[in-house]
Amino acid sequence: MKEIYLDHNATTPLRKEVLEAMMPYFSDEYGNASSVHSKGQAARKAVESSREIIGKAIGTEAVDIIFTSGGTESDNFAIKGIALANLNKGRHVITSAIEHMAVLESCRFLEQELGFEVTYLPVDRYGVVDLNRLKESIRKDTVLISIMFANNEIGTIQPIREISRIAKKNGIYFHTDAVQGLGKKPIDVEELGVDLCSFSAHKLNGPKGIGALYMRKGIEITPYQNGGHHERKKRGGTLNVPGIVGFAKAVEIATRDIYRTDEHLSRLTKRFLNGLQKELKEIYLNGHPKDRLSNTLNISFRYIEGESLLLNFDLKGILASTGSACTSGSLEPSHVLIAMGVPPDISQGSIRFSFGYENRDEDVDYCLREIPPIVRKLREMSPLC
Repeated sequence: MKEIYLDHNATTPLRKEVLEAMMPYFSDEYGNASSVHSKGQAARKAVESSREIIGKAIGTEAVDIIFTSGGTESDNFAIKGIALANLNKGRHVITSAIEHMAVLESCRFLEQELGFEVTYLPVDRYGVVDLNRLKESIRKDTVLISIMFANNEIGTIQPIREISRIAKKNGIYFHTDAVQGLGKKPIDVEELGVDLCSFSAHKLNGPKGIGALYMRKGIEITPYQNGGHHERKKRGGTLNVPGIVGFAKAVEIATRDIYRTDEHLSRLTKRFLNGLQKELKEIYLNGHPKDRLSNTLNISFRYIEGESLLLNFDLKGILASTGSACTSGSLEPSHVLIAMGVPPDISQGSIRFSFGYENRDEDVDYCLREIPPIVRKLREMSPLC
């Protein structure tokens, strides 16, 4: 049976070149990067070279990159670390209603454990933050604004530059979760004006278990993970050398090919969406029609449960999702679609199709042959039709 993987926003296949770059650091070059002997220094050299590659890719210096275990840790580190370091300045944070759960749960932690107040900004029907509401929400005790670069469920890209200018004008730290953006859209942290930025390797064909937090020079932050002197005493723990090397290689390839890949993915998703719209009625695209990640389509098939669609797609080898992989075990409707005001009878049948560089025209053709009959069959069985 043919297998078409369309769940790249959950995770991506490891590139062959990335694995090849990592292999020596699993075997011959096994040293601890904190050791002073030759094995340790070889590992340290690989880490610092990787830090430079990633820093250059996002428009900053290597020293501004702190390695973590992934996007979730980076988000936790940024939000809790800034909050703890600024307790004497204020206990108010602003975020949006459609953030990744790593951000939302970190904010809830601040509310429950440290007595913070958090403003959850609404979004419009396309999933875009209301800048006027952002301005109105700023208080004298606001210490942090955290708004994601691009949404993992619908692909909508936020007006990060404008948010950054608002934050800077008011003397507030600004963090963005750019986990879904790195490798898909050009990211220059200086040009964007952000203070902190989260990344994860496995979203751009790198290894799982490794990520990074960009932190602008001069920012005071309380370490989220205590231990040794690692990462300039900002994040304790033995460095994941193979993961770091793989992360850098994945970033290097993704940024090298970024425009070509973007064009390829835009063409595939447009062809896919147009094909479905031609074959099926009452399907809806969720998210912004233009300001979006080129690889992501969140489509609602009215009158059908998303889980039923996924099961039937899977039987045909089409692998997609109903939303974020981090909430896939929940029976609750997507908090992103709820915040956008998508009606329940439409949101319940939403599927996220997220394409990758290895997808081809024949994958789209296969899906366009198999999906419409499945949808028609399930609609015939649905009591809602």
